[in-house]
Amino acid sequence: MRFRVGQIVYVAFSRAETTMGFAFPKEERAALVAAEPERFRLPRMSELRFHWVECVLATLEPAEAREFVVDAWRMVVPQKLSRAYDLAHPDGPG
Repeated sequence: MRFRVGQIVYVAFSRAETTMGFAFPKEERAALVAAEPERFRLPRMSELRFHWVECVLATLEPAEAREFVVDAWRMVVPQKLSRAYDLAHPDGPG
C-alpha cells in the first residue's frame, strides 16, 4: 500500500505490512539509522537518491508512527497546507 500526493509517494507499507517506508530528510537519515539500527534502515541502494528511510513497523508506537507519517506528508505538500494542518492540530499530530 502506498500513499501519495500527486505522483510523489510519502509512505509505503510492505506487502506483509511488517515494514513502513517514509519520506525523511536525506541529511538526517544516517543518524536515525545509526541510533536505532534494530528499528530503522536505509532503503535499497537503488533508492538511496530519494528522501526515504524504512522501519520495522512493530517497533513503533502508534503516536510515533503517526508523527513519521505526518512529517513525511509535510515534505510533499505545499507549505500553505502544512500550516493549515498546524492550525487545525495545535497539539501536534493525533
